Amino acid sequence: MRAEALTKRKSITNGLSGLTKHKSFMYLLISRTISRFGDSIDSIAYSWMVYTLTGSKLMMGSLFALNFVPSIMFSFFTGALVDRWSKRHVVLFTSLGRGLLVILTAVLYGLSLLQPWHLYVLTFLISTLECFTAPAEIALVPRLLPKEKLLSGNSISTTVSRVSELAGLAVAGGIIAIAGISGAILIDGLTFFAAAAFIFMIKVPAETAETPVSKVIEKTSLLQEIRIGFKFIFANKLILTIVLIAAYVNFCLSPYNVLNPVYVDEILKSGPVGLSLLGITLLSGMVVSGIWLSRKGDSYKKSRLIIAGYMLLGASYALFYLPAYLPIPPLYLAPLFSFGMGIAVPLASTPSTTYFMETVPKELLGRVGALYSMISSCAIPLGSLLAGVMGEQIQIHALYLCFGLLLIIPGFLLMRHRSFMKL
Repeated sequence: MRAEALTKRKSITNGLSGLTKHKSFMYLLISRTISRFGDSIDSIAYSWMVYTLTGSKLMMGSLFALNFVPSIMFSFFTGALVDRWSKRHVVLFTSLGRGLLVILTAVLYGLSLLQPWHLYVLTFLISTLECFTAPAEIALVPRLLPKEKLLSGNSISTTVSRVSELAGLAVAGGIIAIAGISGAILIDGLTFFAAAAFIFMIKVPAETAETPVSKVIEKTSLLQEIRIGFKFIFANKLILTIVLIAAYVNFCLSPYNVLNPVYVDEILKSGPVGLSLLGITLLSGMVVSGIWLSRKGDSYKKSRLIIAGYMLLGASYALFYLPAYLPIPPLYLAPLFSFGMGIAVPLASTPSTTYFMETVPKELLGRVGALYSMISSCAIPLGSLLAGVMGEQIQIHALYLCFGLLLIIPGFLLMRHRSFMKL
């Protein structure tokens, strides 16, 4: 038994250390780490900027909904275009573009020139660029890692990114205190340029080198390529099931994503510190879960991990109702439930992403990934707008309870899905 345990421990260690042999993947990992660090600082600064600038829950909901409109509008085309183009170049140039737009936001706010309509325009443009970035990264990873390293690579990528976000949240308060909201957002913009520098160093291995544009266009039209992507998704019932449930989960999480600053203010009686604390505990849970998945995930069926993730996510979400009533300081309880949500997210998402990368042919990953994102995001604008409207009428913690209970339903439905349970 002891020898078996040592052998298993060695195989895990070798698997993790084996990722460092793939330098281009490590460059991508570093790029993501830098971007997530900036984004975590921006998440605090930007949410409070919107909250203080508008003071409207409905506008907060509409702005959050707008983040996903470009995905719904353009993903028909962006995925097919990404399959035609160099994935490395797509990630590189969209990173630079997003950095410029974020810096513009910081400058306008710092000069007291930022108006609500600016937020709509800038949000739409940044989200449009993200429509290209997401499928390009999905399509790039299997080109940089062998199939047997995908689950480990995705788990480590998630874990390292969350650690970076934790670091960003830890210093966000100090940065905002020293440099102000505009300074914090400016730092986020600059991290895009640093991330782009590492993307520039990526080299796609020769055996999976991307086909030049001139050879890809060939005889098929853009619309035909989009149709092929749709056919693949709807022909693969398991992928379609995962996508539709992801859309439902995104809908249920909309109140949390939109109204968390309001929950922190009204229920927890705190400010940016409370919001940062919830973010830190959420990400801490993701880190713990990601590390566990990288070490033990291969020992469990993907289906069981996904179901456990949805169940824990819904239960933790619903428990945010309690801090408003229990005779315990709310800042003691809420972070605990936030940690539970953090544990749940990688359990549900990482096995799904890995199955997706293992199943979809590499030449279709861009367009199928974009369509996956589009379909799963369709419910977010509706959920965000509904959250903004309901937030004006219903107490925030009651909304969290209702949508948390709704979020448990997919776990029970998937248990009855025989094909899914074989994953």
